[in-house]
Amino acid sequence: MSPLPDVHPTAVVSGSARLGSGVRVGPYAVIEDDAEVGDGTELRAHVVIKRFTTIGKGNAVHEAAILGGEPQDVGFAGAETRLRIGDGNRIREGVTIHRATRPGGETVVGSGCFLMAYAHVAHECVIGDGAVLANNVALAGHVDVGPQAFLSGGVVVHQFCRVGRLSMLGGNSKIVQDCLPFVITDGVPGRARGLNVVGLRRAGVAAAQLRALKEGYRLLLRSSLRLEAALERMAALDDPWVDEMIAFVRGSKRGFHRARRDGETAI
Repeated sequence: MSPLPDVHPTAVVSGSARLGSGVRVGPYAVIEDDAEVGDGTELRAHVVIKRFTTIGKGNAVHEAAILGGEPQDVGFAGAETRLRIGDGNRIREGVTIHRATRPGGETVVGSGCFLMAYAHVAHECVIGDGAVLANNVALAGHVDVGPQAFLSGGVVVHQFCRVGRLSMLGGNSKIVQDCLPFVITDGVPGRARGLNVVGLRRAGVAAAQLRALKEGYRLLLRSSLRLEAALERMAALDDPWVDEMIAFVRGSKRGFHRARRDGETAI
């Protein structure tokens, strides 16, 4: 027999909320109408789960996190929009994640993510599986964070930017364009600083692919080639990881953070 939810007597749980087996709800937590919490998820003290929020299985949501709040958008007219969170995430103290603005839209957090204390995820953001947002990261609306990306403490990301898979953003960086996959971006303004070699090795990327990525990085960011010529030379490397970088560049609408130019100084 599946274990029943364990709800602290001071918690407030709507009669229309749905709690899976083995859910634990801590003191003074609030779960609003039409929220759904999956099996084995723990909601600690003072957590608030707003309406139209769906949380998967095995998540740990720490004290005072607020999930599914209305978007901070002056055009929001109260539409039914959603926040959807996957399985096995760690969401630490004071994290805020807002639901979408557009009717029928949703904000999405994948599975296996780690959102550290006071991180903020705005409306219509999409966070890929295994991504890490360190303390005080702030994502504006419509930001797309790729799987296994690592955003260091205090990073601020402009609306509609994309952060590529297995990239790393340095602490307190100002991100106003797309950040390339597999690359370290750091600074104010953000600049590409080299491949995320440590992260790639931890992800099991083979030495041959690392060499191809290094050559692709050189062609794109360190050569004198024009962009289209660099992309053609990169395609000739015939490597799927390099091809992913090419596709990311071609799909960019805001441009992407490049390497620092000679003589340029950072703040």
